[in-house]
Amino acid sequence: MNIKIAYQGRPGAYSHLACLKAFPNADTIACETFEEAFENTHTKKTDISFIPVENSLAGRVADIHNLLPKTKLVITGEFFLKIDHQLLALKTTNLENIKYAVSHFHALAQCRDFLQENKIKPVLGTDTAGAAEDLSKHGNENTAAIASSLAAETYNLKILKKNIQDANHNTTRFFIMKNKLDEKRVDSLKYITSFIFKIRNMPSALYKALGGFASNKVNMLKLESYMIDGAFTATQFFVDIEGHPDDDNVKLAFEELGFFSKEVKILGYYPANEFRINNS
Repeated sequence: MNIKIAYQGRPGAYSHLACLKAFPNADTIACETFEEAFENTHTKKTDISFIPVENSLAGRVADIHNLLPKTKLVITGEFFLKIDHQLLALKTTNLENIKYAVSHFHALAQCRDFLQENKIKPVLGTDTAGAAEDLSKHGNENTAAIASSLAAETYNLKILKKNIQDANHNTTRFFIMKNKLDEKRVDSLKYITSFIFKIRNMPSALYKALGGFASNKVNMLKLESYMIDGAFTATQFFVDIEGHPDDDNVKLAFEELGFFSKEVKILGYYPANEFRINNS
């Protein structure tokens, strides 16, 4: 039986493409929202929720860091997808005819140089796959969509120009989320642990909370802060570190973190993806 994966977006979205890159034989289910994807996996309609968390150019995905602490799912893996934007059009047109390109805000911004060079006007759409779908149904020969190669296949469009993004390092990181963590640890693998914490509202609390990671030689890969519940004094931090919660130095670091935090929650631990290792 093929693994079932829930993702947010329409068929042909980059999240859909990432699912198939990571799990080529998977059965994928498109969801309107992240919450719907989480619920499908929580109720065991799917085995995995495949969720984008950050992009090397656009930064973190909106709202996802607020949703992660609330879900009952846990992070069991990560996957990196290189984003290659394609200029898609009806099969009866050519590049010289294109006057407008419709896509998501970030996709348009990431292809700004190409659009300017070809005198193509950007038109804001809801998302990349949605732009491709609308083009296939209602488009005309002077309009293109910026989307994935999978969107071209899904909506029977042709690729007028491949890889039109301005930056070749454009990459999105995804979390693979399940109902429970894999209890079996492979000693030969490098692990990443993701967690959140809220510090106590006191002087030097953050400095002291993070001191245990430095003194115990735990490498911190990511530290990101964001406000919660609209409070300007309540800050929550999202962190990625190298190591597994069972490592002695990680245990000691978490123990010290707990002294200066109101809440610490491990969101998951998982093997470092090959992309991370090869590009470190």
